[in-house]
Amino acid sequence: MRFSRGRIWTRLKMEAETSWANHLSNYTNGEIVENGDSYSEQSDEETKENASFSMDFLLPDDLLERIFSYLPIASIFRAGSVCKRWNGIVTSRRFLWSFSNVVSQIPWYFMFMSSDEPSGYAYDPVLKKWYGIDLPCIERSNWFVASSSGLVCFMDNDCRNKIYVCNPITKQWRRILDPPCPKLTDYTALGMSVNRELQSYSVSVVRSKQVPGNFFQWDLSIHIYNSETTTWGTYVTDVLSGWRGGDESIICDGILYFLIYSTLGGTSDHRHGLITFNLSNRSSRGILMRTFIPMPCPLTCGRLMNLRERLVMVGGIGKADRPDVIKGIRIWVLKERQWEEIAKMPQRFFQGFGEFDDVFASGGTDDLVYIQSYGAPALLTFDLNQRQWRWSQKCPVSKRFPLQLFTGFCFDPRLDIVP
Repeated sequence: MRFSRGRIWTRLKMEAETSWANHLSNYTNGEIVENGDSYSEQSDEETKENASFSMDFLLPDDLLERIFSYLPIASIFRAGSVCKRWNGIVTSRRFLWSFSNVVSQIPWYFMFMSSDEPSGYAYDPVLKKWYGIDLPCIERSNWFVASSSGLVCFMDNDCRNKIYVCNPITKQWRRILDPPCPKLTDYTALGMSVNRELQSYSVSVVRSKQVPGNFFQWDLSIHIYNSETTTWGTYVTDVLSGWRGGDESIICDGILYFLIYSTLGGTSDHRHGLITFNLSNRSSRGILMRTFIPMPCPLTCGRLMNLRERLVMVGGIGKADRPDVIKGIRIWVLKERQWEEIAKMPQRFFQGFGEFDDVFASGGTDDLVYIQSYGAPALLTFDLNQRQWRWSQKCPVSKRFPLQLFTGFCFDPRLDIVP
């Protein structure tokens, strides 16, 4: 059945296609998993009527660009498959800039299918669809991940020296230089920040290694990569007493934040702490603990994220008598050096996860926070603007055996940014 461009145009934003990646193979090879109805058939009479008049013939390219820029990103791929003219518009440099600056895209969440495979499904909260995507570069799902403004950074979990930066939508990627630091460290945290105006990015690696023969002291170093100079710099080498680094960090408004963990085994309210470091300053030993910020309450774990250049933390609340057992989840924003609670997960959502370990996956950007249990593929979202909790559409991933674990990360779906 033949569809006119006028008819397809009116449907672009209403529904997603069966295979958005196949329409624009120069972007990606993903596959959509349908959760909605398919397109309705047209009668011969409707087809003739639509074929006799096509609205886009009356519209100049700049107006079409403006209209297309308000479509969800999945619909952009479909629009490019309609005709040669539309394909030229949605792949032009001018349109890519307009698409990324006129309307803010809602962040997606990528969920790995298993711990042994680098493929999985990405959730689009606008169309409420899951898309099957194979990630470039990454070999296993247990690699370190950081994302910012459409780019995702991966670092291997074995040697911790292979670092890739990619756009998961366009599948463009590159491997950056190995960081100039010891490859064998006990704990490593990966961070990333993109400057969209300069089309540049920074990658941070925080290394933590136990001082030989001393469990209470840990060597910690901070290394920063600049894509403009394609070089690494070692900004800090320090020794922490009673604390060690971990695997949680984020760059927010030029400040590197990372969690540290107590090695003293003391009271429950000192299991975690936050360290800040201004990336515009090069410093030496003995300065990190001066920036120490305590946690707002005892936590089982903490997840840091950059929401519009605000540091936001999602934390698991431990029980008073058993601080390693989670009883709820709350969200805070850091203002100056004080934590302000902005949300508490209702018990019906907390219990809706089923089993929930003391640690969990969480990520976010713009105004959207994703929370996922390691023990199940259920995905919960929280909108900071609307103060609304909502389950995502059911993920195509299913649990195949009792000890199967799930994880994922949040990223911006963008077409304009390149590594």
